[in-house]
Amino acid sequence: MSMPGLLRYGHALTGNPHDAADLVQSVLEKVGSRWVAVQRKGDDPLAYVRRAMANTHISIWRRRRRENLVADLPDSGVVAPELSRLENEPLWQALRALPPRQRAVVVLRYYENLSEIEIAKALGISCGTVKSQNSKAMASLRTRLGKD
Repeated sequence: MSMPGLLRYGHALTGNPHDAADLVQSVLEKVGSRWVAVQRKGDDPLAYVRRAMANTHISIWRRRRRENLVADLPDSGVVAPELSRLENEPLWQALRALPPRQRAVVVLRYYENLSEIEIAKALGISCGTVKSQNSKAMASLRTRLGKD
């Protein structure tokens, strides 16, 4: 399995490296118990894991969408210097602002270099949905970043 690739994908989905590591760990724990069955199906196991990561992230995002009031703000954690430099990059901020499915499609297409068919299999959606989500995401990114 490609752990660095899964962590990069998780980072792009969640927006920060800590949540990415948690996402990868929780998905690998779930998938690990069924790993023999996943391999027996003959499909790409990495695509299965990516799809599980996208689904898990969307489920977490939906649960957290509700506002939670707290008395005190939590302490901010220290982010590795190589990752913290990305936080203020306009492209990274625009990518984080995309809805989860659009972000997943963009990351898989342009960061992981997967084809539309591979993305559709990984996310469990049709090729047409991949194309429309990518089109909407790119239009949003162009608007946020300017026409250049």
